Amino acid sequence: MNLLDAVAVFAAGVAAGGINTVVGSGSLITFPTLVALGYPPVVANVSNTIGLIPGSVTGAYGYREELKGQRERLLRLGVGSLVGAVIGGLLLLGLPPEAFDVIVIALIAIAVVLVVVQPRLQKWVLRRREGEHRPHGGALLWVGVLLAGVYGGYFGAAQGVILIALLGIMLDEDLQRVNAAKNVLSAIVNASAALLFTLLWLVSDTEINWWAVLLIASGATLGGLIGARVGRRIPPLVLRGVIVVVGLVAIVNLVA
Repeated sequence: MNLLDAVAVFAAGVAAGGINTVVGSGSLITFPTLVALGYPPVVANVSNTIGLIPGSVTGAYGYREELKGQRERLLRLGVGSLVGAVIGGLLLLGLPPEAFDVIVIALIAIAVVLVVVQPRLQKWVLRRREGEHRPHGGALLWVGVLLAGVYGGYFGAAQGVILIALLGIMLDEDLQRVNAAKNVLSAIVNASAALLFTLLWLVSDTEINWWAVLLIASGATLGGLIGARVGRRIPPLVLRGVIVVVGLVAIVNLVA
């Protein structure tokens, strides 16, 4: 990797770390960058997943105030994220790259629609649950988080959009606290998939480019801190608009 390529990968990591913290879909910057530089898609995907972990962690840390009181909820939902990520990672390494193309686009499209209608859907869900106390969203949310983990372990782009939609609808929380929870669950997905990939790299012929991992990780760490500072100041309506725009851009990129 020459100097210009290294700078491009680092810059992509900064941008991805910031976008992932605010919304999600940072992989739509780093993954295409690695592919454009000549890395095979699966190698780029695996290296990207590992590299984005520090950005997820710093992003979650930046939202620590909004995470207060969500410990038990995240422990429960985190199990679903972990299990889903392992399943998704195994699918990535075991299925042809084309297998999930249509499903990925459909998932992002559904997530964008869910984010748009989230306030009304949330009120409807809360009315249906009147008198019930489900601070963790119930079994339906757990299954949804698990499936989002499968998607995140397989590819990951826009998993944040999907998680925000699910959490925003099923939890009686404001969007900033939902976003904080999303950052933790995304970090669990990335870390779980990365651990799987690393273990398989040690015992099999799974390919990882560690220079790309290092550059993305360095950039994403900085980007996560910047994203947390910016994201916590964005009003809910504006944040919702950003989420929708990022989701639509993700669809366009994947279709193209």
